[in-house]
Amino acid sequence: MQGARKKSSSYEGFEQGPIRPPSEAYSLLIRITRNCPWNHCTFCPVYKKEEFSIRPVAHVIQDIEAISGHVESLRRMSNVHGEISRQDIQNYANGLNPEDRPAFHAALNWFACGMRSIFLQDANSLIIKPQDLIEILNHLKARFPWIHRITSYARSHTVARISDSDMTAIGKAGLNRIHIGLESGSDEVLKRVKKGVNKAAQINAGKKVKKAGIELSEYVMPGLGGEDLSEIHARETADALNQINPDFIRLRTLAIPNNLPLFDDFAAGKFKKISDYQAAKEILLFLECLDGIESTVKSDHILNLFQDLEGKLPVEKPKMMGVIRDFLNLDPRQRMLYQVGRRAGLLNRQSDLDNPQLALKVREICSGYGITPENVDDMINEMMKRFI
Repeated sequence: MQGARKKSSSYEGFEQGPIRPPSEAYSLLIRITRNCPWNHCTFCPVYKKEEFSIRPVAHVIQDIEAISGHVESLRRMSNVHGEISRQDIQNYANGLNPEDRPAFHAALNWFACGMRSIFLQDANSLIIKPQDLIEILNHLKARFPWIHRITSYARSHTVARISDSDMTAIGKAGLNRIHIGLESGSDEVLKRVKKGVNKAAQINAGKKVKKAGIELSEYVMPGLGGEDLSEIHARETADALNQINPDFIRLRTLAIPNNLPLFDDFAAGKFKKISDYQAAKEILLFLECLDGIESTVKSDHILNLFQDLEGKLPVEKPKMMGVIRDFLNLDPRQRMLYQVGRRAGLLNRQSDLDNPQLALKVREICSGYGITPENVDDMINEMMKRFI
């Protein structure tokens, strides 16, 4: 826990961190730690220049109590259908002290989303003492006994150091799913991007989570190996996942905004970013190498070119590979239109180009910005920076 700042002795109010997985969009966010204890990954812009710290358990409990109180108030205000008038909400909010409003707005959003799941923030909640995490989980279950899922991010390096008995106890206390940023299974790639973990530890951590009966979601970053390590990145990542057999494999394509540590190498030509066409070939190879596992593949991020690349292995593997082959077989101009339409948020799948209105809008964007098959990847790189 090197670099962690001293815990604040006084409660400073309800807190929420800056990020959560896309699949946790409807979850209540409960902040256990602040920022990231590692924070050296060159592909990640989050938490840079921010100190890591662990919030006292008592402060987390106060957050939970605040949410619980607001939820009970919202329930009393709602009718038999769970509906509340805007005026009642406004009257309630007006009666709160300013310091109480962040917790109320979090409770209100969660109430509107059905209150089914909770996500523990920030980047590595499992770094706290197992008994402290179990105390928090028990309190969450006591206050919100109806919830279906409690999840968290975790680093493989941290999980690998937790005993099997503690991991099992954490699962029994209510942590249903852990999100781990595998990113790559190649030791060469992991070292170059300063991930702070090797392939063996990634595999060990994944197996440990599965052994504890906790769902495991592993994130993979297409493009992280650059041009020179693209093939080994695909093959070694698939090999690591074949040994883990996670519940979910989630794709999150590399983007390189200017504030990214990796950007300096990219700008200097030391890191050569692959094109969408090359990324598609890399993902196809990655899928080809996945073998003997029953994971569900998800492509649930705006950075990804193939939103409809989703399916259960091994049954739906041919279907997923077909999505990529269809893209690779498009003529350059059609590929360009799909790339731009997807990143502009107009297209969700390649068949959307058959819609004349959508296709016209994409062509107008290409014409307006001077996008051609020759420069499309440079333009896409700029578009993708908006989503980081």
